[in-house]
Amino acid sequence: MARVLALETSGRVGSVALAQDRVVVAEEQYPHGLKHAAGIVPIIDRLCRARGWMPRDIEVVYVSVGPGSFTGLRVGVTVAKALALATGAKVVAVPTADVLARNAPEGWQNVVIVLDAKRDQVYTAVYANEGGAPVVREAARLDDLRAVLQRVPRPVHLIGEGIPYHQRSIPDGDPGVVTTAPELWQGRATAVVEVGDLLARQGQFTDPDRLTPIYIRRPEAEEKLMSKQ
Repeated sequence: MARVLALETSGRVGSVALAQDRVVVAEEQYPHGLKHAAGIVPIIDRLCRARGWMPRDIEVVYVSVGPGSFTGLRVGVTVAKALALATGAKVVAVPTADVLARNAPEGWQNVVIVLDAKRDQVYTAVYANEGGAPVVREAARLDDLRAVLQRVPRPVHLIGEGIPYHQRSIPDGDPGVVTTAPELWQGRATAVVEVGDLLARQGQFTDPDRLTPIYIRRPEAEEKLMSKQ
């Protein structure tokens, strides 16, 4: 039975989960402000010890790779790489938008992911409900929320931490556009397990040396430096 570590560090609240044979056996959230990879190691250690696991017992690491917080993504990717290189565990890079889509409420038909990209833009992706499972209709990219909502069928649910920053782009009086509750805006490590299992069964593993976050846009500091040059 495969022993799995799942990391969700893309948002303001992160989480870590352990799973065995596709069943989540432990999960813990950590608060906003964890900015260094070293901060997540004690959480992993505590969860593993409670299950009687040693680091070498982890066979696969599922890590949410973005888009999302640049700092948070670096934390998750750094931990995943370190564990894989130290223990030989396999790595699955899990798209964060796929994780967030699993937060859609019962009866949903279409979902738009809304993550703030600044400059009046969002990192977004569009999903449709097919047999109860989210299927990608538009892959994660940089876009304008107004334009996205103009072309997405109704009803559509909005999910993501970027919603408060782009409220003016959400049409008033359109009953077909549903803003979900804030507790659904953050990714969960349990959903990382769900998506990661699907990818692992398809053999979609990533070489730890090539594991990188999905930023879509360069960090703002890099863009400013390039513009000066």
